[in-house]
Amino acid sequence: SLPNHLSGIGRNWPWASGGSSILAEFGTLHLEFVHLSHLSGNPVFAEKVMNIRKVLSRLDKPEGLYPNYLNPSSGQWGQHHVSIGGLGDSFYEYLLKAWLMSDKTDEEGKKMYYDSVQAIETHLIRKSSGGLTYIAEWKGGLLEHKMGHLTCFAGGMFALGADGAPSDKTGHHIELGAEIARTCHESYDRTSMKLGPEAFRFDGGVEAIATRQNEKYYILRPEVIETYMYMWRLTHDPKYRQWGWEAVEALEKHCRVDGGYSGIRDVYNNHESHDDVQQSFFLSETLKYLYLLFSEDDLLPFEHWVFNTEAHPLPVLHKDEGNKEENQK
Repeated sequence: SLPNHLSGIGRNWPWASGGSSILAEFGTLHLEFVHLSHLSGNPVFAEKVMNIRKVLSRLDKPEGLYPNYLNPSSGQWGQHHVSIGGLGDSFYEYLLKAWLMSDKTDEEGKKMYYDSVQAIETHLIRKSSGGLTYIAEWKGGLLEHKMGHLTCFAGGMFALGADGAPSDKTGHHIELGAEIARTCHESYDRTSMKLGPEAFRFDGGVEAIATRQNEKYYILRPEVIETYMYMWRLTHDPKYRQWGWEAVEALEKHCRVDGGYSGIRDVYNNHESHDDVQQSFFLSETLKYLYLLFSEDDLLPFEHWVFNTEAHPLPVLHKDEGNKEENQK
């Protein structure tokens, strides 16, 4: 038999549920493929991702939410697990960013994004007794009151989408972003090292604290700093730079090693146990978002650039761009 790369048979990662595809993965192609069509002049790439989106738009969704797994053969959802963190995150981000990258002409992306936010608000966003707003995970109708570090990107997403929000909801979306930013800052502030854990919980009397040993690590992830950067750009409240600087100081104190920067095994411990890995997203995202947080707004301004989920800037395709290029010929 032929090896997979010759037979055309796709293989799935072992963590994908029984042959299903992962929402964040097939959602994440969108900006790149539209950009590829723009660069190559070949519309086929954009058509492929638009096609995926149309299928998703038509599918029946539990409570308007998009489960993390979809079987590509049957077109059926896998288990009804919904997460705005890993497995789901960039799908939602890309609905909004597709609309922004299209110079706000991609109405389908816009509608799907705001409908999603509505469902997320209704079913996943909760407030702890201590007043912290968080985004829970949904498992077939039951909520797990856990929020991952990855989910912290959503504060920036809500703020970025505030401008196009329907019927005077702009302030509400900014507020939502600010609340998520505050909760994620608390997850950092409540550790010994002032660096946030991989996941934190809101149950059994704890708030914004990791209760399981395998969730207490920090691997130089960018999502909290990403949200600070968006909140700073969109509100200019100085606390976001202050919070960003706290993270810089903690990174320097606890993660800096001779060969670069290392992740930490337990952020609640007083003594560093380094994992001896510098993740690639530390350079491409964590440091870039810190740099942008302390830069002027005219460095990669939002009106001309959108960041893909790995923080690579892609240009907004302005409506008059085509004509401009024609005129320059």
